[in-house]
Amino acid sequence: MVANRRAAAYLLSLIALPALLWYGNPALALLTAAAISVILNVNPVPLPSRYGSLALQAAIVMLGLRLDAGQMLVLSSDYALLVGGYVLFALGVGLSLGRLLGCDWSATRLIAAGTSICGGTAIATLSPIIKAPAEQTGVVLAMVFLLNAVALFCLPWIGHWLELSQLQFGLWAALAIHDTSSVVATAAIYGEEAASVATTIKLGRTLWLIPLVVLYSMLEKAPQAKIRIPGFVVLFVLASLAGSMLPLPEIVPKIAKLSSSMLLVIALFFLGAEIDRNTLQKLRGRILIVGVGLWAIVLPASLAVILAIT
Repeated sequence: MVANRRAAAYLLSLIALPALLWYGNPALALLTAAAISVILNVNPVPLPSRYGSLALQAAIVMLGLRLDAGQMLVLSSDYALLVGGYVLFALGVGLSLGRLLGCDWSATRLIAAGTSICGGTAIATLSPIIKAPAEQTGVVLAMVFLLNAVALFCLPWIGHWLELSQLQFGLWAALAIHDTSSVVATAAIYGEEAASVATTIKLGRTLWLIPLVVLYSMLEKAPQAKIRIPGFVVLFVLASLAGSMLPLPEIVPKIAKLSSSMLLVIALFFLGAEIDRNTLQKLRGRILIVGVGLWAIVLPASLAVILAIT
């Protein structure tokens, strides 16, 4: 029976993916894969997390070929204070909210770090340092993943309703959405300029994980914790430098744009395949209340600050 359902899921994926690539909407790709996974209760693709992550990283590197390194530097410098303020605000509110509601302290720290910095990456990095139970980590990851899905569908609609500029929406997506994949995909739905802004600011926000890992390691007396800059971030910067400084043929940016769009659809399809019945069953208790409550606070707060300064 399981084999039949798995075969059906694979077949549906093979049929759906070409159409999704042609349509080019990452949100629809995520929803389609999640629907197949939940309805058939089997994973429609093998190793979705691994391949989805690789597709996303490749999409970000391709996007770098189309960005101006000088503009990226200016953008990062201009909004470094905004990013730092958001990270510290979200961390403070998250930790305080967890204490106020009596949520487990390990889960609270994971939720605060995931919301303030880089979602699943921060959670997976910090979980072994603070010795969080595997079940808690799984619940927090599931919650963050579904909030990313909500953002992917709702934020572009809200942005158009509020008539946000490409810069404003790119900044909002880079701050208010947990994971890099959803930041890039959500901003890409809104517009190419928004995607460029969001990717640049989000990668700068991700670097805040380094001091947080150092701090948590000191507090937990875990000197063995490893800190490394992801390879795709280095490749993204190199691609941006190449696109800005080298006389590349005109066809290269066009291919990079098409490749980036297609890879984003593939990445979100694979990531959507991770939403299954087990994921939905994990969402319960105070962890969910703290996670959703924190996001409900930082989402409008970050937008209000962006509207005030732009």
